[in-house]
This record gives sequence, structure tokens and C-alpha cells, in this order.
Amino acid sequence: MAEALLALAGVNTHIGQYHILQGVDFEVPRAGLTMLLGRNGAGKTTTLRTVMGLWQASAGAIRYDGAEITRRTTPERARLGIAYVPENMGIFAGLTVRENLLLAARSGPPDDRRLEWIFRLFPAMQRFWHAHAGNLSGGQKQMLAIARAIVEPRRLLLVDEPTKGLAPSIIANMIDAFRELKRTETTLLVVEQNFHFARSVGDTVAVMDCGRIVHAGRMADLAADDALQQQLLGLSLQAHQ
Repeated sequence: MAEALLALAGVNTHIGQYHILQGVDFEVPRAGLTMLLGRNGAGKTTTLRTVMGLWQASAGAIRYDGAEITRRTTPERARLGIAYVPENMGIFAGLTVRENLLLAARSGPPDDRRLEWIFRLFPAMQRFWHAHAGNLSGGQKQMLAIARAIVEPRRLLLVDEPTKGLAPSIIANMIDAFRELKRTETTLLVVEQNFHFARSVGDTVAVMDCGRIVHAGRMADLAADDALQQQLLGLSLQAHQ
């Protein structure tokens, strides 16, 4: 397995009186895609938000590229090259596609080569360049949310349920786009419920239950083991083609 870009060790997160993450331990290998799977309420979104610093870990350590970032602020983590695409997408509905992307480009307007690359990943972004984001379909909004996150090169991309509610044709587009992202050596940590997507793009996998990691390994090994899928997830990936 490749060297880890991100590693969580004994991470606990409390939200108010609730103890959500209860000693989370796993690694995200560099330049690969790690799927974070688990039942609803297992703590997957809390894990992403804790890595991004939106919620602070109450115990444990988060290491990124060999340095501890547990107490770093969210802007500091972003400057290190970490980007987060939340489940609610986080786009600005009253702005155009162009304005959304320009706003996300902290270092100034993206160059033409970067935009052309984004348009190849998500052709709808070019077609709706001057359309208000609020008028896009659900799939197009998700594409815009990811495009915003990668409008500048990122070393680590955290994505929460990129295919939720999307039509099969749009999911196929997402699979192609994530495969291309992997070729750029961007490291990805992705929460997902669509197991066809998970199996198609995942290199490694971590499975959560009740705020803990209960399994970690190769995605291909989990995809090939129906009994393990039933044990960890309560269902078979084979039923989600």
C-alpha cells in the first residue's frame, strides 16, 4: 500500500453532548481514492468535517503529509491543499457557474488550460457557463460543486456522497471524472452510498460503524467478498450493480 498522505489516530469528535467519533484510526494512501463506507449515522460525514477542521477533534491526532494538523484552522488546512465538497454541495445559487468558479479560485482567475480540463471532466459547466447555479439540475449542481473544489490544484479532496440522488447516466459521468482525477495524482477520500460507484473508482476502503473504523483494506477485496459485505454493511454489493 502506498505511503499515507492523511492519517487519523484515535480521533474523537463531540458535537454538543453527542460523542460521534470514538477513536477513529485509518490512513488514506497518497495518490489514490479511499472510500469511506458505512450505515447511515456511522460518523462518515463527521469524519470529513473533522479532517477539514469544521468540527474540532476532542482527542487524537490528524496527520497530513507527515505533519500534525489537529489544531489547525479550516483556512490553514485549505492553504495546505485540502478541499471539501459537502453533501449539500455548498454552491452559490444566485451566482452564475462562472462566478462560482472564480470565487473559489483564491489565487486569481483560473488559466485557460485549467478551465479546458474542467470542461472535459464536466462538459455541462461550459454549456451553462453564464447560467445561474440555482437553475441547474441536481447532477449539474454536483458537477459544479466538484469543479469549484478543483478549480485550483488540490492535494487532498474530501467528497461527501457525490452521486446522491443522481441518474445512472450522470453517475457514469462521475465515475469517468473521478478516474481522471485519480490520474492527476490527487488523493481522494470519498463518502458514498452507491456501491457500483464505490467499486468502480475505489482503491482502498474504510468501513465505519458507531463512530469507529471496523474494517480497512483494498476495495477490490471487499467487493469480492459477499459475506464480509453483509457483515459490515448489512447488504451485498452484488445487489447494487
